Order: sequence, then structure tokens, then C-alpha cells
Amino acid sequence: MNTPLRPGLTGSRLDRADQIRVNEELLGEVRGNLRARLLKLNDLDPEIGPDGTLVWGSMADRPADSELLFLGLDDGTPCFAPLVENAPPAGQRAYAVWRYLDIMPPAEASTYAAARSLIEWHRGHLFCSRCGARSQVAKAGWGRKCPECGADHFPRVDPVVIMLATFEDKALVGRQPRFPPDRYSALAGFVEPGESLEGAVTRELFEEAGVHATSVRYLTSQPWPFPNTLMMACIAPVDGEELTLDTEEIEAAKWVSKEDVRRAFDGAVDAAFIAPPHFAIAHTLLRAWVDGK
Repeated sequence: MNTPLRPGLTGSRLDRADQIRVNEELLGEVRGNLRARLLKLNDLDPEIGPDGTLVWGSMADRPADSELLFLGLDDGTPCFAPLVENAPPAGQRAYAVWRYLDIMPPAEASTYAAARSLIEWHRGHLFCSRCGARSQVAKAGWGRKCPECGADHFPRVDPVVIMLATFEDKALVGRQPRFPPDRYSALAGFVEPGESLEGAVTRELFEEAGVHATSVRYLTSQPWPFPNTLMMACIAPVDGEELTLDTEEIEAAKWVSKEDVRRAFDGAVDAAFIAPPHFAIAHTLLRAWVDGK
């Protein structure tokens, strides 16, 4: 029997409790619950314990200038995150999160992903897109409402396809200039308006690598909170191995065998490439291909 795929950043234990978000009386009860806890963050990065689990404080730890975002219930315990709208400049942020994700259990990372995506969405949508007035936090943090024109605004995620092109017994991996040296990953791209997942996979493979997909098979998905994408993993056989790279997007690409991928996963010194980190869905995608899924 096939083992279910469990990408990183998935499997949060939280009950999102939408019925509480829209009920001010119930929301008041969970805010006043003595067991309620507040996620500890360093701007957008999490504080974590030695075992990689998230660190929570009491509601008394709420920053003075913050709103409260209701994340949901963990075994009945209300969980909140602070929304501090005034973010430091991007260059001053400490992206320790990349180190933390290495040791965070997927379910913990999933809870963190929800909080981070929600905070970033609020920071980027402080003003009504209809009339330009400053909007207000609504629905316990899962929306904003304009006090001037009454427009409702809700968090959105950007759909992204990430795909492994295969030809005979090889798979295509590529790298962008921002990657660490020797790291390769699956190709990826945003789904455009009016486009299906299959259409996006086919288009992106041709645009980035010049290969033609003969079919597309959806595999699994993963939230990626940097800032707010939903990664949808697919495998796509193609009709040939000749590559024509879009060098604006792809610095290099190559075909690798299953043995190449296994050696990359094992961290062999003579591996053909460095594999994506285990918490990235590209890792899950390569693992699924190697395992015949």
C-alpha cells in the first residue's frame, strides 16, 4: 500500500473554527479564556523550542500596538497571533525561519504558515482597493472591512504549479541564480488568470525549458507562506529531452536519474546536485518520483 504524501508545512492540529470568527459573543469568550495563548514571533519569524515546536505565551504578552488574529482552537484551547502592522524594512528582517523550518515538525510549520501568511496579507492590504480608505480588521483577523464604502476584503493565496518533467527514466531539475551553489529543484511558475493547472504546467515547461508536456498528473499541494502561495505539485512526461532555457528565469537545468536523486537525498559528496530542503514540496515531488508514485 502506498504511503500518503505528507509535504512540509501541512497537517496543523488547529480547528479554524469559522463559526467563532463571525460571532462576536463567541469571539469574546475565546479572547477571555484563561487558557488562550498567543504565538510568539520575532516580527514574522517564529520563536521555537529545542524540539522545533512553536513557543506560545499568554494574552498578556500581546504587543501594545497590535490587533489579535484568531488562528483557531488546539484541542479546545484558543490560539491567537499578534498583528503588528508597522513592519521593519525587509532588509532588517532576520530570516532565521529557514533554519527553523529544518527542525520544525510539519504540523507546527503548518500552524506557523497560516499565521505568517495572514499577517503579511494584512500588512499589504491596509487600504480599501475600491475607494482607497483605510480598512479595518474584521472576522477575527480573517478579513478586512472598509468603513467608508462597506467593501469586504478577504485573504487570498496565489496558485503556483511546481512540476517535474520526466522523459524515459530521467527527470528535469533546474536552478535560479538566487539558489545556494549546486542546488537544483523542480521548475515552477504562477497560474495565470483563465488558466487550468494543466495549462499552467504545460505553458511553464515550454516557456522555461522548451519541452512539451504530453500529459499532466496532479500529485499534492503545500502552503508556502513567503508570502502567500499555494504550491500544487505535478508530474509531466514530455516528448523529448532537448532543452531551450529561458535564461531570465533559469540559470541552468539538467536531466537526472533516480540514482542521482537518491544520492542527493543522502548528501553524497559526489552527488549530481544538492536536493531541495526536506520541508519544500520540491523535495516531496522528487521523493514521490523516486518511489514510483
